[in-house]
Amino acid sequence: MVRNGVSRSLYGLDENSSQARRGVVDVVPIFCLLLFFNIQVSHAQSFYLGADLSYVNEMEDCGVTYYEAGEAKDPYAIFGENACNLVRLRLWHTPTWYDDLNEGKRYSDLADVKRAIARAKAQEMEVLLDFHLSDNWADPDKQVVPAAWLSVVDDTEVLADSLYNYIFQTLEDLQGEDLLPEMIQIGNETNKGILLSPEDNVTWTLDWLRNATLFNKAIRAVRDFETQNNASVKILLHLADPDKAERLVGDFYRYGVRDFDAIGMSYYWAWHQPTSIAETGEVVARLRENYPEKEVFVVETGYIWTTDYNDAANNIISETHPDYSPASPENQRDWMIDMTQTVYDAGASGVIYWEPAWVSSDCYTQWGRGSHQEHATFFDFDNHLITNGGIAWMSHQYEMTSSATPVQEIPKIKIFQASNPTEIVIKQPYPNAKIHYRITDISGRLLVEGKASGQALRLPLGTFDFGLYLLTVEVGNLKKTRLLLL
Repeated sequence: MVRNGVSRSLYGLDENSSQARRGVVDVVPIFCLLLFFNIQVSHAQSFYLGADLSYVNEMEDCGVTYYEAGEAKDPYAIFGENACNLVRLRLWHTPTWYDDLNEGKRYSDLADVKRAIARAKAQEMEVLLDFHLSDNWADPDKQVVPAAWLSVVDDTEVLADSLYNYIFQTLEDLQGEDLLPEMIQIGNETNKGILLSPEDNVTWTLDWLRNATLFNKAIRAVRDFETQNNASVKILLHLADPDKAERLVGDFYRYGVRDFDAIGMSYYWAWHQPTSIAETGEVVARLRENYPEKEVFVVETGYIWTTDYNDAANNIISETHPDYSPASPENQRDWMIDMTQTVYDAGASGVIYWEPAWVSSDCYTQWGRGSHQEHATFFDFDNHLITNGGIAWMSHQYEMTSSATPVQEIPKIKIFQASNPTEIVIKQPYPNAKIHYRITDISGRLLVEGKASGQALRLPLGTFDFGLYLLTVEVGNLKKTRLLLL
């Protein structure tokens, strides 16, 4: 195959040739200097202890002041100094329903998210951006397409293009202000799919061909952004309920949605009982075993510290586990520690608490005045940090228990310079997988593309002119990009 006048294989080798099958190509010896720059962000953090702080800006605008040790304090600093290393933030497309609330100020739109990301980064915490792909809450029962796309909701191709452009442009906008998140979610608790019409949202009919097309288009937007901007963004898919996670991940794979980095699931005792902490750990372990190239997160969880309330808004979590009753700050902390230790042992990469700072205020939600979660935050009803409560879950020292299965090393593609300076070596972890490689110039023009079998492949670069090039290597669901300076 020829693109832009360049053969698909280097130096005329067809992917089915004997040399390609062995994964080795001949070298044209020309002396050159080959430098590698890894354009992927290297995360030193091996386990994430995160907090969804999407409500903080709104709470402060509504007059809330947060306190630690009796002193008023920036809540982002409170979390950053108490071992939080990841902040999750939701993004709604166009939440016009806010226009009728609280003087019409909008939150969880792009402007608000930028403000929040800047605060998180100022405290040196990483960011997970949660694309709800809706104008309002998205969850297992509600996945309504944004109003801006309602006219094309039945045209999957056009809708997919709209989704691609939205995600790509959002990431470019954030990149332009040095606010690029380290990780994104494509959808929120997407058990019934994404971007449904209001009529289709009423049913549980999941059109997997449509769903897969939309997810793959969204993933392609992220991957194209990475390539064009020399950036790295992890992609997480988010499902609710550990009991459903394995089936749904299997469905994603069956319908060809595979180029993502992490599996995220929600686990709340109040909503997902009788699934136990131990059973949730078993689900994590099986996901890690069956999809070793994927990280696994409990991307949403929470537990109450009191059954009392501090405002007129109905609280959305009310039940406690028999072993962690009655509701108290200590039982909130202990439930979180025990659950986190269990999934840590099983190979999870992190746990994120949902809305630990959504305290009471004088502002309104769509359903009442105040907070629906003040009894599950990390603050008392005077907005003082409860030091012996949930916040202590983050600073707990998690260590692999003796009976636990060690966390498997995530398979990686390795790219390095060979002893001969005119060639590079690609190594991949799977014995029967094909290596798919592409080399483009810095403008994105494809120069060389090919496939070869084997766990190691040598690529000669002696015929390339001096300059910058991008090498992209894909093996199954793994992908790695390197910047080459010849």
